[in-house]
Parts: sequence; structure tokens; C-alpha cells
Amino acid sequence: MAPVILVVDHDAGSRRVLLADLTRRLGEAFTVKGASSPGEACDALEEMARAKESVALLMVDDACADVLTRAHESYPNAKRVLMVDRDYTSTSPAVQAIALGYADYHLVRPWTNDETMHRAVSEFLSSWTEEQEPTFELFRVVAELDDPRVLRLRDVMARFNLPFVVHPPGEETGRRLLREAGVDASRLPVVIRYDGRAYVDPQVPDLACAIGVSVVNDLEVCDIAIVGAGSAGLTAAVYAASEGLDTVLLERAFSGGQAGTSPMIRNYPGFPHGIAGGYLMERTCEQAWLMGAHIVFAQQAVALEGRGDRRVVRMADGSEVSARAVLISTGVDWRRLGVPGLEALVGAGVFYGMAVGESRAMRGQDVFIVGAGNSAGQGALHLAKHARTVTLVVRGDSLAKSASTYLVRAIETTPNIVVRRRTEVVGCGGGERLRSLTLADRVSGTTERVPAAALFIMIGGEPHTRWLPDGVAGDEHGYLLTGREIYDRDPPRWPLDRDPMPLETSMPGVFAAGDVRKDSIKRVASAVGEGATAVRSVHEYLAL
Repeated sequence: MAPVILVVDHDAGSRRVLLADLTRRLGEAFTVKGASSPGEACDALEEMARAKESVALLMVDDACADVLTRAHESYPNAKRVLMVDRDYTSTSPAVQAIALGYADYHLVRPWTNDETMHRAVSEFLSSWTEEQEPTFELFRVVAELDDPRVLRLRDVMARFNLPFVVHPPGEETGRRLLREAGVDASRLPVVIRYDGRAYVDPQVPDLACAIGVSVVNDLEVCDIAIVGAGSAGLTAAVYAASEGLDTVLLERAFSGGQAGTSPMIRNYPGFPHGIAGGYLMERTCEQAWLMGAHIVFAQQAVALEGRGDRRVVRMADGSEVSARAVLISTGVDWRRLGVPGLEALVGAGVFYGMAVGESRAMRGQDVFIVGAGNSAGQGALHLAKHARTVTLVVRGDSLAKSASTYLVRAIETTPNIVVRRRTEVVGCGGGERLRSLTLADRVSGTTERVPAAALFIMIGGEPHTRWLPDGVAGDEHGYLLTGREIYDRDPPRWPLDRDPMPLETSMPGVFAAGDVRKDSIKRVASAVGEGATAVRSVHEYLAL
């Protein structure tokens, strides 16, 4: 049965034209239905629910906007589009609907041409399709569903937008896949690629090879070596390679950084409805590759040293990259919570950061998030689409102090998100998998044990800088000092007569950008800007 696109428009002429156009364009893949009022639409939705029909898209004019909230109860995964008249003022119904989470998208009428409308509708439908179970399994994973190593697999597949399905080895499909691959169930997980090639208990380099990316650097001498493929590093690679610099981008795992784990970034310029962080980083990575950057994954940088006018990065496998300049964009690692017993459950219900690949597994579950920043807020809104309840555990007394206003508003209007302020996680239980959490109320001093299927921890970061030499100065927390900040250290660590360039560290020719830098603005767009700025400074340095 084809999924439904439901058009709710009080204007009969407009509704008739839109229904005819959508049917002509999309009628083979979707069933297009119409309603003239919220009441008629709700009746239709109830009937579809009884018939177990799926709804992909709700297109509702602002006169019938009430149906969006009521429809969300029956079809929480359907994409909701509010059609509004052309009115770019702060009082437009679209502004409030998007900000408060009543609608996922908007369409401005009249659209300039049919292609404009259909391009937007295709985007909406594509977003819905990506959240469904994949119809084509690019990778098939045979593993126990509660195997902590499956988390790593899910994360890699989600970052690269690769469709996959996990099959337990005790079920017929899992047994058949193992037989066809010629392996047994003694060493799980087994990843089977679309062409039948099997990877037994794959490590990060194996996964990189399986998805077709390079894990060996073939450019040992370059103009600029960029360490870290998050927002800042990927942007720097785009600009450096496009401007003619021989560019090597080294990443200890896979591209994207923390931005790549964000389910939805709504304040990135140019994407009024938001963009998935993984998709944004994937496109940026591909752009850097097409510009000519040499991108190497699963390569851990372990040392940096100066050799004359060169800067040499040494990797964990013993290989080296000699560069005229180096950019450090290694970002941060999530700070550990420090609760007894919690570390043993990482991957078994406990996750640091937003494990996007785990979203489907949270359906109907009670999940918790520790954190009060944008990452935690975005994660809560994403998980609320799947989980029964999402509880934000906030140590302070307000979300507004650390999260953007648009996120706070959306969280407040999402019925299955609960915010517990002045609260901390102090204990956990569950044996081999997380089953419960102990929460402490910081005001009353009382504790409460609550059932929990998952805990996502997003409480700030620690800079990934321990591998750097003493010649690269940082603050007391390890964040790198750049530019004139170097003079603030007592004594200053700058060795040259000239002043350090913008984003240059205390080791001349070594620059830093993104979250790894002291006092950086923790926003994706800011990291992108720093990545571009760093390349400008590198050009000036190389011209000396």
C-alpha cells in the first residue's frame, strides 16, 4: 500500500490544482488525498490509521493549521508542511509553527513555478524516506542486537548515510547470511557488503575499507596537513585544495566531528528548515575530495615536530607527513560523566554524544540526555520522534543559559520531552545493559531510581590536544592559544620577532581552528568560518 500525501486546503480551487499536480508527478509512488477542513482531515487520518496506511506528508494551509498538532498524535513520523501566503514578517504563521515545532517545513504561496514547489516537496519526501527502514541493504550486519560493537557500526553507517540492517545470528536470515558468506557465528559482528564480501569483527580501518575510503596516506610531502575532519578541518580542506595547495586531511576515525552526529542543525545559514549534521559534513567532505584534497581516515596523529622549515605529523602506524604548514582542528572529546559503573555500559545503552544510528532502536523507550547545550537540545528533539519519553537532565536551573532560544521553545512544546532541572545522574543499574538510572535532586537532596533504556551524555568537551608537543601552548584546560592570545601567557611562548598571525599557535607555521581553540564559539558556522580564515593565514605564512 503506497504511503499517503494528505493535502488540507480550505480553498477548493487551490486544493484541486495541487491534488492534480501532485498525483501527476508522484501518483505512482504515493497516494494523494485531499481534505477541506481540519475536521475532514482528522476523520481521514483516523480512517487511514484503522486501515494501517502510512502517511508520509501533510500539506496544510494556515487556515487549517490546527490539524498539524492533532495529526502528529496519530502519525508522529509524517512530515508536516505549513502552506502560507507570501509574508516575510515576524508575525507570519510559519515563524511560530517552525519555532515551536508544530511544522517541519513551510511553503510560501504562490510559488514562482511548479518546479520550485516540486523541488521542495521532493526534499520533504526524501527526508521522510530516509527515516524509514531501508528497502535496499547496502550492508547487512549479523550481530546480537545488544552487542556494544554494533554501536560503532551504526555510527559509521549513519555518518556516511549508508543503508544497513542488523540481523541476529539466531534468526533464519542471520544464519543464511553467515552460510552464504562462509563464516560462522563464533566471531561476531560480521559485516557483509552488497557484493558479498564479508568483514569479521571489523575494526575502524576495516570499516573504512568496506565503505571505500582511504586509510593509507599516499602524499608524504604537502603544503598543508590538516589534522581533524570536523567542520573547521573539512572547510579548510575545501579552501586549501581549491586554492592550489597540496592538501592532506588526516582523521583518526571518520569525518564530521561533533557536527556529524547532530541530527538536525537549524541555525546554519542557507537551510531555513535545518539540515542533518551528518549530511552537511558528508557533502563538505565530498567537496574537499573533488577539489583535490587527499583525505585519509582511521589515522591517529600521535606527534608533531618542527624540522627546519617543515612541520612533521607522525601517525600511529609510524608513517609521517611533512608539511610547510599544519592546521590543528581535532575538536573535543565528550567529557566523561564519572558515575560508577557507567563506563562499563558504554555502547550498551550509554552513549557519549548523539548516536544517530541508534534512533530507531529507541522506539517506544524511555531515554535520558544529560546536558543543557544545543547538542543536547537537538538530540532531545530528534529522539522525541522515536522514543516514548525523553528526559533532559540539567544540572543548572535553566536551559536558556546555554541553549538557543529556538531550541528551548521547541522543547517546551514537545509533549514527550521532560526537563528535570537542578538534577544529576549519580548511579545506574542493569547488568550487561543499562536498565535504570539514579537521579539526585540538588535542591531537596533526595534520590530517585527510574527505568531507562538509554542515556546520552553531552556535557561539554575536553580538547584533543594531549598528543601535541610543549611548544604548542594551551590554557589550563588544554585549549590552544592562537594569535595575540599567546602574549597573555606568562611568560609568552612566541619565539619570533613578528607577531603571530590570526589563528597561528605558539609554534610558527602551526595553526588551530574550531572547538580545539581557546574561546572558540561552539557553533558549526563559526567553525566553518575559522577553517576558511586559517587557510588565509596559511597563505600569508607561506608567502613569508
